This record gives sequence, structure tokens and C-alpha cells, in this order.
Amino acid sequence: MRFDVITLFPELFAPHLIHGITRRAFESAQVDVRLWPLRDFADGQYRRVDDRPYGGGPGMVLLAEPLERALAAIREDEPSDGRPVVHFTPTGRKIDQQVVSEFANGSGAVLLCGRYEGIDQRFLDRHVDLELSLGDFVLSGGELPALALLDAVARLQDGVLGDSQSHQQDSFSDGLLEGPHYSRPELLLTEDGAVPTPPVLLSGNHALIARWRREQSLALTAQRRPDLIVVARGAGRLSQQDELFLETLRLH
Repeated sequence: MRFDVITLFPELFAPHLIHGITRRAFESAQVDVRLWPLRDFADGQYRRVDDRPYGGGPGMVLLAEPLERALAAIREDEPSDGRPVVHFTPTGRKIDQQVVSEFANGSGAVLLCGRYEGIDQRFLDRHVDLELSLGDFVLSGGELPALALLDAVARLQDGVLGDSQSHQQDSFSDGLLEGPHYSRPELLLTEDGAVPTPPVLLSGNHALIARWRREQSLALTAQRRPDLIVVARGAGRLSQQDELFLETLRLH
């Protein structure tokens, strides 16, 4: 899959693409990321890409013309391109695991990283297929949401994670939050006393461990994101055993 990124700050992407476990996806071009600096498509000595908004108001607006040239260059480089153009904005659909899975199983996208007060609406109306948001807050630009999406997509590619089943246990992979993890030592000595590892994890009983992890996931989700329990129930992802466990939580 291929992701073309239109950005004013391509240098923000380089560290992420060469470090960490997801670099395997980028180095192998499983997730082929190509950066298109917007100023390369601007006119004049100063390569200006923004101007004041018509009608007045604070901030600056990214001009449509450099964006038109950048997108045209991408499509010339990939003439059979049918990938969507994605704009990152607080008004977009919130990025969740379903969105990530859709991209992970697709052919990629053109990622449009806005800056300043926004982008000339005429360009958005002409070219943008999907608007995405990282959450209900405002960032300085689209680079961070783009990086978040690329990272999440990369880790779902075959061979990227050390264990092929790792992502299946992630939060949201089954609609619930992931439960706690423990490692050595079995008994952690602290100034407040000894803190043990839950005995079930040392039992060697894999069925019992799996059930304990499921219940921890259910308990954490019910406490912090009860809305996800409602969605999981509506989608038929909760077993009778799950429902009985959730009922014990309510009784307490």
C-alpha cells in the first residue's frame, strides 16, 4: 500500500519512519510512505502557501493552488491512482480501530496535512474523500494525526510485530480495552512492601489465564469506557459467561 503525504513539515515524519518496531513496515515498503513538501509547489521567491482569509478574521488559510499542483504531481506519479484523499480536521470522523483496519486492508491514501486556520474550502470540496480526526481537541496541524494513522496501520501488517498475534490482544481489537500485563520478578519488592504477580498467571493453566485476561478486559472497559460494553453487546461480541461476569461487577 502507498501513502502520499502533503505537508509543510516533512521533517516531522523522518524520525518515526526509521525508528521503532513499525520501521519494518516502512523499510520493506509494505507501507510505502512518500512525502510531498507543499512549498515545492508554491510560486514566487518566498514559496508562499498561505494568505489572509477573505472576509477577515484571525489566522491564515492554506492556498488552493499549491495544493492543486501537489495533488496533480502525486496523480501523475501514480496515474492509476484510486486511493482516497484524506484531510485531518477536528470536524472529521474520529479515528478508531475500525478505521485503521479499513486502511490496513486497503491500497493506501493521499494524506493532506493542513496548518494554520485551515485550507481553502474549494480545494476540499473538489478533492477530499474522507475527513478524519484524532479526537475532540485542536492540534497545530495534520502531521500528528497522519503519523498516528500510519503507525497504527503499519503495526497491522504481516511480520511487523514480533508475535503475529500481538495486535489481536490490543485494546479495541475486539471492541474492548486491553487488560493489565505483568513480567519478572514474580514478587516486586517496594518501600511499601512486596507486590505479587497474580497467581493465575503463574499457574500454567492456559484456559484459566485466558478467562482471567478476558475478565480483566471486561472489568476495565466497564469502569472506564462503558459505552464500549454497550457496542460490544449490540454487536453480539459478549458471551453468556461475559454477561454473567459483568453482572457480578454490578452487584458489587
